[in-house]
Amino acid sequence: MELGRFAPSPSGRMHLGNVFTALLAWLSARQAGGEILLRIEDLDPARSKGEYIEALESDFRWLGLNWDRQAENQSLRGPKYDEIIEELRKNDLIYPCYCTRDQLHAASAPHASDGRVIYAGTCRNLNAAQRAARTKTPCLRIRVPNREITFRDGLQGEYAMNLAGEWGDFIIRRADGVAAYQLAVVADDGSAGVTQVVRGRDLLSSTPAQLWLYELLGLTAPRFYHVPMLLAQDGRRLSKRDKDLDLGYLREHWRPEKIIGLLAFSCGLIDRWEEVSPRELEKNFSWSRVNPRDITLDPEALMHAN
Repeated sequence: MELGRFAPSPSGRMHLGNVFTALLAWLSARQAGGEILLRIEDLDPARSKGEYIEALESDFRWLGLNWDRQAENQSLRGPKYDEIIEELRKNDLIYPCYCTRDQLHAASAPHASDGRVIYAGTCRNLNAAQRAARTKTPCLRIRVPNREITFRDGLQGEYAMNLAGEWGDFIIRRADGVAAYQLAVVADDGSAGVTQVVRGRDLLSSTPAQLWLYELLGLTAPRFYHVPMLLAQDGRRLSKRDKDLDLGYLREHWRPEKIIGLLAFSCGLIDRWEEVSPRELEKNFSWSRVNPRDITLDPEALMHAN
């Protein structure tokens, strides 16, 4: 059976971009006769709040996006992540990194086209004496292969990356002891048996790194669908940080069917903006109807739409 998932971060109220991704994840799984898993990604204790978890669950229900199973919150899965890290350590696949943020962002350091720092391997081959001389608490990085990893995204098409040259050894545990996103999401999706992952196109470049982890851990990788980003008029993506059309405002002024209709129309699932429920979209849903290009919305205009 197909298993999709919602994996929200409780760091603020959902905005239209979050709802858009959740809607397409729900439609993809339901159209295939599958189920939806809800997992709260609360790895960051400084930003995650219980009130936001309650709001997320309430907002999903209000929108008509129900789920069938609820996974353990990521904040409770630290022991499982530690087990995985210990296995990687036994196989000499990870090492401590003492680099500071300033060192990583030094002018001489390579950067990807999206601004991401490509780790230069500074701490990769330190010996025991060199490590003992370091005073900074290290993070842990995983060694990546010097080979191209390719996959076919269900919406964006073929994608390939040489991890060593275009990503570098990446962090799997932060210096504060918290498991990094790349490790946690692979461990959680793999152990739950998730078969399809729907998420924003901004995460497309992280997929080869995650596929490498799936391979190392002996887990079956899901199919990936990286959906368009919702952008404001100035080109920035809608975000929780900027409180762009969050569900707090929308629930006060709009019916849920109006929100679903706007998102369905914006990506090409329906021909005009009209009120519609997720159930009404389910029967005729197909990924071939979803426009893969980013979508520009005018938050100010939408706030005054009747």
